[in-house]
Amino acid sequence: MTAVGQMFALGLEVLRQLLRRPFQYRELVEQFWFVAGVSILPSMLVSIPFGAVIGLELGSLTAQIGAESFDGAASVLAIIQQASPIVTTLIIAGAGGSAICADLGSRTIREEIDAMAVLGVSPIHRLVVPRVLAATSVAVLLNGLVSVVGVAGGYFFNVIMQGGTPGAYVASFAALAQLPDLWVSELKAMIFGFLAGVVASYRGLHPKGGPKGVGDAVNQSVVITFLLLFLVNAVITAVYLRIVPSKGM
Repeated sequence: MTAVGQMFALGLEVLRQLLRRPFQYRELVEQFWFVAGVSILPSMLVSIPFGAVIGLELGSLTAQIGAESFDGAASVLAIIQQASPIVTTLIIAGAGGSAICADLGSRTIREEIDAMAVLGVSPIHRLVVPRVLAATSVAVLLNGLVSVVGVAGGYFFNVIMQGGTPGAYVASFAALAQLPDLWVSELKAMIFGFLAGVVASYRGLHPKGGPKGVGDAVNQSVVITFLLLFLVNAVITAVYLRIVPSKGM
């Protein structure tokens, strides 16, 4: 529980330090390009089978109940609301987050973090804030790209593999989907990216056992992020479905 409290305190401190000047723009740009560079291609490659599986499963289900005209709407809702932000954050946590954790962990065991504190330089402001903000920004932007690729993959496999009607698939997009579905997807991506950055930074600042501890911290940061991801996703989805009425109701 102590670690949970410290992680929560780190997240609040990151939010507070966002307003502090001077802002580390150079560090932010470098971290943004790094996280984006290691996340874009894997996210696109993973989103294709995700969209394909969702499209195939929903296509088979709607065919059984005679609702083939809603294939497109159901696939878009599943991909945009659930699959896209989850895939995006899994890749960011696994690729970018692990690198952030390893970098901060190596700095910690070399006592660079302690040296910065002695010199009066805040490690949170100088190192953590740009990394967390970079992970959050990449997650929000990458979520849109993953949504497009996932929907395209679902369209291809539903229309080509299952013989669906292209016009009906596209026309049904507006049957159930609505603009708040996109907003909640972006909100999820932003929160998930922030959590991935905070968890990776916290574990990187608190390694145990020297170089081996850094490796353990990297593994722990990825696992913790995954657990938080699915927990927070369930909460946000439940709240969203309560607040925003389904289209047509």
